[in-house]
Amino acid sequence: MRLLVVEDDRTTADYILRGLRQEGHVVDHLSDGRAALSQAMAGNYEVMVIDRMLPGLDGLALIRALRAARVMTPAIFLTAMGGVDDRIEGLQAGGDDYLVKPFAFGELSARINALARRPQARPEETVLSAGDLRMDLIRRKVTRGGTEIDLLPREFALLEHLLRRKGRVQTRTMLLEAVWDIHFDPQTNVVETHVSRLRAKVDRPFDRDLIQTVRGAGYRIEG
Repeated sequence: MRLLVVEDDRTTADYILRGLRQEGHVVDHLSDGRAALSQAMAGNYEVMVIDRMLPGLDGLALIRALRAARVMTPAIFLTAMGGVDDRIEGLQAGGDDYLVKPFAFGELSARINALARRPQARPEETVLSAGDLRMDLIRRKVTRGGTEIDLLPREFALLEHLLRRKGRVQTRTMLLEAVWDIHFDPQTNVVETHVSRLRAKVDRPFDRDLIQTVRGAGYRIEG
């Protein structure tokens, strides 16, 4: 495996590097968080081992920046910060595992191998489309045939949900839960009203309807 170790303590780094290389891994080592960010963005690593307390950019900020850039390489924090809140913070920042110093090398090796066996997360799509309809999630922009469409936040969320499930029927209950976070029947026509408004903007001015009603089932978008 090709691994990246980000550790500023020389003794600890030498211990980890020696053990991993003896196991046959190709290991790059950096001691600065900012340098590690550039290296991790450019490198093709299978697992990263990251200390939390780093010069330049601390481990939490490093992993947050990588995840924001959609670099999903599995990462294990290796740190002396072993409190419950510390572990929670590390995992919530985007870490995949958390090992507290002092540690046994055998456990670190086993955890690295376990992370490498996990199916790799696919980067989340940032542009969704159906036919000539295009939704840019980063810019929060929707166009059809090059014409920009102005959507209200709930209309945007509804269209995003349908586009992510293109070709699949979405029932009224599914839409209530996903778009409105309603887990009961409110006995209103809120779904129907918003679908109608969305159609008026996305379909009506154009020559082909993308949002379809599946009688007795729900709605779907085709493309």
